[in-house]
Amino acid sequence: MDVENLNAMMIDILGEIGNIGSGNAATALAGMLSKRVDMNVPVVKILEFKDVAGVLGGEEELVVGIYLDLNKDISGNIMFILDLESAINLSNMLLNRIDTEEDLDDLAMSALSEVGNILASSYVNALGNLTNLNISISVPSLAIDMAGAILSVPAIQFGYISDRVLLIETIFEEGNNSVRGNLFLLPDMTSFEKILSSLGVL
Repeated sequence: MDVENLNAMMIDILGEIGNIGSGNAATALAGMLSKRVDMNVPVVKILEFKDVAGVLGGEEELVVGIYLDLNKDISGNIMFILDLESAINLSNMLLNRIDTEEDLDDLAMSALSEVGNILASSYVNALGNLTNLNISISVPSLAIDMAGAILSVPAIQFGYISDRVLLIETIFEEGNNSVRGNLFLLPDMTSFEKILSSLGVL
């Protein structure tokens, strides 16, 4: 099945996963911040892996990547990627900083890792509930680098397991602060087919 057919057949189902995950993530973030957090309706797509860097602004775009492994019924990875400006804005929101830091210190990176963990858990739980699959995630790893370098880790794996990526693009807002994040679900080929089968698509 090509990407176009998958997009046409799964858009409603994946949209529901995105909506449920976003709602859960907004609730969890609001709890962390003790403030109201709004999330826009997420944009959900299936991409070929070669197109991912373009979504992020090109291979040389500096980004923050939070990377987790998928385990149990599903194998693969999940990544939450932010452009550097959004990452700094988000860390300032989390740490209640008024001034914009030019660099991300250890405290900011720890806070971003926790948000990545919350977002990944929210979407994975939504996917698990809809598919009846048991899915868990690993402890997050964070890196700041060019998009091409951030993507090199799953690219090595995709050389022999899959070239399909589920993208959930989300914008969340707190007061006047706005953050755009891209969450990529990267199952291996067997797991991708298992997800499709559990959703009734295959």
